[in-house]
Amino acid sequence: MRKIIVISLGGSIIIPKTGFDPKFLRNFIKMILGFRNKFRFILVCGGGNTARLYQGAARAAGKMQSDDLDWIGIYSTRLNARLMQSLFGKSAHPELVIDPTKKQKWQTQVMWAAGWKPGFSTDYDAVLLAKKYGADTVINLSNIDYVYDKDPRVNKDAKKLEKVNWADFQKIVGTKWIPGINAPFDPVASILARKNKMRVLFVKGNNLKEVKNAIEGRKIKGTIIEN
Repeated sequence: MRKIIVISLGGSIIIPKTGFDPKFLRNFIKMILGFRNKFRFILVCGGGNTARLYQGAARAAGKMQSDDLDWIGIYSTRLNARLMQSLFGKSAHPELVIDPTKKQKWQTQVMWAAGWKPGFSTDYDAVLLAKKYGADTVINLSNIDYVYDKDPRVNKDAKKLEKVNWADFQKIVGTKWIPGINAPFDPVASILARKNKMRVLFVKGNNLKEVKNAIEGRKIKGTIIEN
């Protein structure tokens, strides 16, 4: 039986602020399908900058409830996931997973998932899916190569972390979910991952060499979080 790999794919990797990169998407698909005889994949799409743009517009135009902002983000993740699912064609399970608590019967190379409901991010969905399908690791692909002890965009003395335990990581991201939060990994998802003794690997998503290393269990240029 092929091992199942769970990947939390940041929306910023699917569509960066600079726009789509068709060449990268083709290479990403080729890489995933190259593991056809070795692994199967559950890929959970985030909303990324698309979600934050819509949420920002909503906040600027009027007073928004937290659930409304979450739903905007959720539908952004589903749009991204539908795009990726379509690009994989028959190699993808035809049903998009939007409820990670329900187990699917699937035989394809990949299964795509997206946002579930308000109060939870796609990171949380990825952890739930990993638990449900017996995976002990979630590979997080975003636009950062390492997790830092503080935001490197505003703190020049921020230190990259190659390995960190969940307790220390929780001090960095906190424990509360905020719609559109721009954290390395959702605080609530972090609590669940820690409880279930999972590992999360952070790799820069457009560096396919490092993504491949993470999938194959090799040493990575990135951050590992575990108990």
